[in-house]
Amino acid sequence: MESTLQTVLLISLGAIAGANLRYFVAQSVAKLMPSSFPFGTLIINISASLILGFFLIWTTERVLADPRWRTLIAVGFCATYSTYSSYAFETFALVEKGQFPLATLNFLANNLLCFLAVACGAALARSV
Repeated sequence: MESTLQTVLLISLGAIAGANLRYFVAQSVAKLMPSSFPFGTLIINISASLILGFFLIWTTERVLADPRWRTLIAVGFCATYSTYSSYAFETFALVEKGQFPLATLNFLANNLLCFLAVACGAALARSV
């Protein structure tokens, strides 16, 4: 029972941090870059991909890390910080508004840049 409670607490702590950071980053980007294009979500998705790519490679190939860190960072923090559902909805909303070039740009940018961010995070983890 203690292990299950500990896991739930680790996920919850990571989720609190991830959700709050997501909110503050999205608000900050919206103030800095007012636009009909969802730059905040794109930046959040790219940075979450970079963090996850770095963390998972670093803790599996470079350092011996307690498995609870994976629960805290990968499951708790990154899962709530990343905004895939917002990205999907924002892309849908752009399509519904007939803004097909922006919807296509959002789709391609999130998928390609997040993939590249995971690869960069993994490469960075392997270099340290």
